[in-house]
Amino acid sequence: MMQCKEGKTTGRIHSLESFGTVDGPGIRFLVFFQGCPMRCQYCHNPDTWDPRAGKEMTVDEILEGYEKNKNFYRKGGITATGGEPLLQLSFLTELFREAKKRGIHTCLDTSGIVYREEKKEKFQELFQYLDLVLLDMKHSTAQGHLELTGQKQEYVLSFAHALEQAKIPMIVRHVAVPGITDGEEHLDRLGELLAPFGNLKGLEVLPYHTMGIKKYEAMGISYPLEGVAPMEKPQALETRNRIVKKIQEMRKKL
Repeated sequence: MMQCKEGKTTGRIHSLESFGTVDGPGIRFLVFFQGCPMRCQYCHNPDTWDPRAGKEMTVDEILEGYEKNKNFYRKGGITATGGEPLLQLSFLTELFREAKKRGIHTCLDTSGIVYREEKKEKFQELFQYLDLVLLDMKHSTAQGHLELTGQKQEYVLSFAHALEQAKIPMIVRHVAVPGITDGEEHLDRLGELLAPFGNLKGLEVLPYHTMGIKKYEAMGISYPLEGVAPMEKPQALETRNRIVKKIQEMRKKL
């Protein structure tokens, strides 16, 4: 829910990053939204979970940060990430609406987990100002998704279909976790799941890492994947190649 600050609506923001290079094309201004309903076992930002935490900021305050270095963002833009930006749908829409007025490329990094058909019109409003989505696809099955994140997969898939209908380009991201999301059957199912989407413009497989463990320790939270070794980049590339191969195979049959 949006708050007010000096007569202007605000969102809960965890942090801002001036020079992002891996969350969308070009150099980007990253806005980390506070709050997330997911509890992914490999999450490295547990400090973004609480929707009541973070700093209240207006759209103008956020865009001031962008304007300070806007010359660096000519081939980039703004990426909303988190946390889960869609938890603050109205504020996110306002941010991207103002960004488009200034000719800024907008990118959303999301799990899509909060999408609901009954709120379709509100999401359609956001889509008007959205250039690209980085969609985090957590698992290839409904049960696996529930066990890994604590949330149902159906909403993610509904969001992906809504993006396709709105003709919004989508790059899927998938975290490869040894022994959990790197098995051949899982990767093939994921390829089968993604193949029909005509708006799929890319696939990024991110190797699991343990850099967030210290945050869990500082917050007094037990780390769900303790003992699971990080994945090396060559292994992540192999998993990506497997998914891409299956996508290509399936598309020949469509």
